[in-house]
Amino acid sequence: MTATATPNGTASAGSLTSLRKVAPWIGLAARLGLAFVWAFAGWEKALDPDQAAYAVRGYDVLPDGLVEPVGYALPYLELGLALLLVVGIGTRLVASLSALLLLVFIAGIAQAWARGLAIDCGCFGGGGPVEPDKTAYLEEILRDCGFMLLAIWLILFPRTRLSADAWLFPEEPPYLRDQDDEDERWTDEDEYRGDANRNPGTREPKGPEIT
Repeated sequence: MTATATPNGTASAGSLTSLRKVAPWIGLAARLGLAFVWAFAGWEKALDPDQAAYAVRGYDVLPDGLVEPVGYALPYLELGLALLLVVGIGTRLVASLSALLLLVFIAGIAQAWARGLAIDCGCFGGGGPVEPDKTAYLEEILRDCGFMLLAIWLILFPRTRLSADAWLFPEEPPYLRDQDDEDERWTDEDEYRGDANRNPGTREPKGPEIT
């Protein structure tokens, strides 16, 4: 009796094939989209580092001695993340750092909201105290959560098109490998030649022969 492919099996194989084709392109869009976010945010802050430090002070979390170092360094951290994402090197690590930084931003906005502070987040320049009716905490948190989704995708699927990672490490990860290639690997004649204790093309021990 020969095995026939079930509809569910066919659908699953089709889904994997589709993922293999589109994941690197979705990753490219996520990588460049997140790079644009960091580049825009870092550039706006770098143009006015004193204002960036003023925005950090508005959160009323850090000691006075750390406000200016953090405010001055943050724009260059964001620009560095943007550059690495554009080049596409160390994508999973950079995406992880991005997700961590976004979590810090979300936590900072949430604590300001919970404490009744009236500030602008300063995420893209500006920042500091504002009139209570000028706050937009929910919108800022939801926006950063959207950016977080880009980072999470890159953590899960770091291999993207037009990246230094793909050039430096050409071997495709498991989720991008063609199933036909996997089958060929286990049916290689050289691998199993002369092995009388195993069935050809499998790792299973050969059962008793039926005469």
